[in-house]
Amino acid sequence: MEEHALSFWISMGVMSALVGGAMRKMLATPMSAAPTLAAWLGVAVLVERLCSLGLPAMLALVTLTAVCCLIPGRTPPAPPLPTEGRAVFITGCDSGFGKITAQRLDAMGFEVFASVLDLSGAGARELQRVCSQRLMLIQMDITQSQEIEQALDRIKAKVGLQGLWGLVNNAGVCVNFGDAELSLMSNYRGCMEVNFFGTLNVTKAFLPLVRQAKGRIVTISSPSGEQPFPCLAAYGASKAALNLFINTLRHELEPWGVKVSTILPSAFKTGQSSNIEYWEHQYKHLLQNLSPGLLEEYGEEYVLETKELFQAYAKTTSEDLSPVINTIVDALISPHPKIRYYAGPGVGLMYFICSFFPACVSDRFLQRLFVKKKVLPRALRKQKGSSDDNHNNIDKVDKST
Repeated sequence: MEEHALSFWISMGVMSALVGGAMRKMLATPMSAAPTLAAWLGVAVLVERLCSLGLPAMLALVTLTAVCCLIPGRTPPAPPLPTEGRAVFITGCDSGFGKITAQRLDAMGFEVFASVLDLSGAGARELQRVCSQRLMLIQMDITQSQEIEQALDRIKAKVGLQGLWGLVNNAGVCVNFGDAELSLMSNYRGCMEVNFFGTLNVTKAFLPLVRQAKGRIVTISSPSGEQPFPCLAAYGASKAALNLFINTLRHELEPWGVKVSTILPSAFKTGQSSNIEYWEHQYKHLLQNLSPGLLEEYGEEYVLETKELFQAYAKTTSEDLSPVINTIVDALISPHPKIRYYAGPGVGLMYFICSFFPACVSDRFLQRLFVKKKVLPRALRKQKGSSDDNHNNIDKVDKST
């Protein structure tokens, strides 16, 4: 009995150590830890089976020792790469991630080239005021090929033979809200023009300079490019195209020594997200351009609720942009940058659920996480009302008979 009890407690100790270590690894890196997690749990089951067979306690101890030897220990992180003399080009620095990233990289000693839409705007003036003389502001619209070429010529003249260490593709836009059927074609084209074709054009133009430096390409994408967020079809489709392009580029640039990273942020207060006038304009523009048939089937009250849900959701987003900025910095200075970064609260958990749980669970999670619609389209409400009336009439007939 005593030998059985000892074997049991050794088994429990081994199981606890393995499962606890696996859970810590999973919580720290939700996606990349999946193979390690599966391996650890497999070893835990194997050890439990061995101990249940009544093998001597010594065998259990030997197994535990072997497992500990097989599991790699925590190695100290490699020192970051130097920043002095290295140039980085960041798009979309008028506000949000781009502006704060430009400030951070300038303070770290990088030579920063920051593109803005408006050289006289508040964001550009702030960068001029707080940053060093190294930072250069460049007026550039990523949808205009001529402006991209002009920016390229200016940067090429400055960096010379050293090339461009980092290209940070940050500029992007979300010009739609509403169901996929309700979103205007101009919204789909607008998102694709900026988020995909604009970023594609910039990346292709600056790639020779990045290859010359064996540098880094860091792209700010979105989880909506991989997960079916309700009411974000136009934006999500443009980010999905961008994700595939960047992933393909990552494989193709490996022989050149260029590292490619994608950052997937959660929701933050950036751009127009907290601008009430912006949402009002989008709402009125949608109503004015919807076909009468669609507006009748969905109803103005359905579109109004969508607008209000977007406004309410924007108020709950975080103003602290540091999780995203920190990942951009790591992708630029880490000797071994990650392929994908999950930046911000909840995004790692969301990817874990959407990757490993059934679709019915992950779909419900996304619906509850984002816009929680309660108003049915007008046509469905009429159908439901007719159905309820028919049931009531049938009940009355049954009672009368």
